[in-house]
Amino acid sequence: MKISQAFKFEAAHRLPNVPETHRCRRLHGHSYRVEVQLDGPVDPHTGFVADFFDIEKCFADILGALDHHCLNEVKGLENPTAENIAIWIWDRLKPSLRQLSAVRVYETADCWAEYNGQ
Repeated sequence: MKISQAFKFEAAHRLPNVPETHRCRRLHGHSYRVEVQLDGPVDPHTGFVADFFDIEKCFADILGALDHHCLNEVKGLENPTAENIAIWIWDRLKPSLRQLSAVRVYETADCWAEYNGQ
């Protein structure tokens, strides 16, 4: 069984490793959407793979570190591409969510990066 929970945050960033002429080199913002996916069996007693409230608790500190911040100033996100944000979230979430199977980060409604730990 797969389950997913989505979170949203607002943040600014700039991409320091693109050419000077690239528009994303300038400071700008996004309304990010993060989808956290878990895979596992359904517990016969609870009926859950995991309780969505528990996922929310695990994600709370991550959300606090990202929401309404300049991502370049967050330790480990000096180059805050969608790909690097997905890896950064995975690395912080996986220890508390064993069943985590993917983190998807939407930078816009049409552009996303997904990381599965590999």
